[in-house]
Amino acid sequence: MRQNIPGTSPYEPIIGFSRAVRAGNSIYISGTGPVGADDLDVEAQTRQIFKIAAEILERAGSSLSDVVRTRMYLTHAEDWEIVGRVHGELFRDVRPAATMVVVAQLLNPKWRVEIELDAVMQSAPISPSAEGK
Repeated sequence: MRQNIPGTSPYEPIIGFSRAVRAGNSIYISGTGPVGADDLDVEAQTRQIFKIAAEILERAGSSLSDVVRTRMYLTHAEDWEIVGRVHGELFRDVRPAATMVVVAQLLNPKWRVEIELDAVMQSAPISPSAEGK
């Protein structure tokens, strides 16, 4: 079963994308920029992105605790520690697979970070023997 979860971007129908897509127990969140925090520092931008992502996950019946993968795109390499610290605060116990790369520029030149997230809602607990392998 597939469910498209729209955001508020007027570009969704033009470009042909959804803010997120839920397919079964998996949720894929499109690259999310710090909408509403354009003029703030990279820490505030990162927190805004995760706030937006948490709201989308909630609409999909999930939460940040179900996140299994993040991809962080930075426009300034020196921001990695700040973005990483915010990521660590939210995912200290969850510990998703994560990638952080530096790019030349994002769609909005004021954005210093954009993040994609994938989540899997657990239908059954993971067996202890599967953890840590």
